[in-house]
Amino acid sequence: MTDQLRLMAVHAHPDDESSKGAATMAKYVSEGVDVLVVTCTGGERGSILNPKLQGDRYVEEHIHEVRKKEMDEAREILGVKQEWLGFVDSGLPEGDPLPPLPEGCFALEDVDHAAGELVRKIRAFRPQVITTYDENGGYPHPDHIMTHKISMVAFEGAADTEKYPEAEYGPAYQPQKLYYNQGFNRPRTEALHQAMLDRGMESPYGDWLKRWEEFGMKERTLTTHVPCGDFYEIRDKALIAHATQIDPDGGWFKVPMDIQKEVWPTEEYELAKSLVDTSLPEDDLFAGVRDNA
Repeated sequence: MTDQLRLMAVHAHPDDESSKGAATMAKYVSEGVDVLVVTCTGGERGSILNPKLQGDRYVEEHIHEVRKKEMDEAREILGVKQEWLGFVDSGLPEGDPLPPLPEGCFALEDVDHAAGELVRKIRAFRPQVITTYDENGGYPHPDHIMTHKISMVAFEGAADTEKYPEAEYGPAYQPQKLYYNQGFNRPRTEALHQAMLDRGMESPYGDWLKRWEEFGMKERTLTTHVPCGDFYEIRDKALIAHATQIDPDGGWFKVPMDIQKEVWPTEEYELAKSLVDTSLPEDDLFAGVRDNA
């Protein structure tokens, strides 16, 4: 049955697939599910976040090519397929007031046009399940918010032959479920934070929890908890492959693996759209789909 199951994960930049839902994807790959990551931009305007590579002239001058190679390595580690949507990174504007977004960037594309490019991918791959970001983008990066917008339009548009004619976009197809990634949720953060403190260890999440309070961040509805602790090592290896973005000695990896697996061995999602019957909470993105596969 699993050779009929297909999962599409829509992400804004290379590295997002490894920091959001990577263990889930690796789990499904191990079960024979066909998994495709669609990366909307090349990450061309992403900052070099790994201090070990900051100031590296080659990396700075060839960031697009470097990030593509990093994506290739992460893809192999996770065992997924991966395709580019072909849009240009918008960058993360900073300052007060914020500067305008650069001309030609992803976030300034016409939503229906950009969604049409995702419709092509959906109709060709025919996933029953799609994962993407919520309306806040997970965090308010313009490319993450745009990824949400086009995913919502494309979920419906993949079956709409008037808006997206089959002659141009391929045969119509309707995905059955759409989820928002919610891996960075407060219950998980609080549980890991407390587990570290209980063991007399310094927690990397103290500032995170303070920011939750300061910004009044909205609590999301966690509908789906996918057990995938056995794939955390693969997740971390894929994340480290994005060397320009991740410091292997940084905060991402401060919680020991045994504590992570014991305290929080799942990744979380919010079911946003479903055309099949399912009971909440779920432990499977394909709940309600498998019987109809």
